[in-house]
Amino acid sequence: MGCRMTAYLQIRDLRKGFGEGEAHVEVLRGIDVELEKGEICVLLGPSGSGKSTFLDLVGGLEPADSGSIVVNGTELTALNDKQLGEYRRRELGFVFQFYNLVPDLTIRENIEVTEYLSSNALPLDELLRGLGLWEHRSKFPRQVSGGQQQRCAIGRALVKNPGLLLCDEPTGALDYETSKEILALIEEVNRTYGCTVIIVTHNDAIGNMAHRILRLREGVLAENTVNPNRIPARDLEW
Repeated sequence: MGCRMTAYLQIRDLRKGFGEGEAHVEVLRGIDVELEKGEICVLLGPSGSGKSTFLDLVGGLEPADSGSIVVNGTELTALNDKQLGEYRRRELGFVFQFYNLVPDLTIRENIEVTEYLSSNALPLDELLRGLGLWEHRSKFPRQVSGGQQQRCAIGRALVKNPGLLLCDEPTGALDYETSKEILALIEEVNRTYGCTVIIVTHNDAIGNMAHRILRLREGVLAENTVNPNRIPARDLEW
């Protein structure tokens, strides 16, 4: 028998709460999960189930109360603030529901801002073309559509060539067709660059494009299933 490879992301008994005394609320209550390198994972659950808190902990934006998070061999809970900053710079790309672009920078410049953070950046011109932004590269965010702004936000996250792409409701501010375009783009990014992707959403249909579906319910992992019949993002319906 061959040796089983170590998972890219390993989470053990992860717990996180907010508030003091009687106001304390346990948001994550003992999460255990592993993701392999290159998986697309869709994390589902209603508002308040702990999805965004989970993403913040994996992204090193919030400290866990207890438990273990290991990403590509790095134990996050053992890192100080400076080391966490380095981890985010080296390993992570973030995509949010709201694009958080710098309004006075062009599309190209918004992506260049994070290109300088990486010693292993992707070729910018190639990325702009792959994202369908080449003809818009000299425009400002206000001059392009919401879908193009989200493409720029994905480019900003991707140009660092991250191992882990965290997407928090990446289609939440977009219409139906544009949402599918963005999901198809994330799918293509995963296929081309091999990054591990976690998409947080309340839209169950998006789970159909994933390799793995996780579902949080009141801070507990209620589902952890491998999807045997993935549907291409462009064919999703909701």
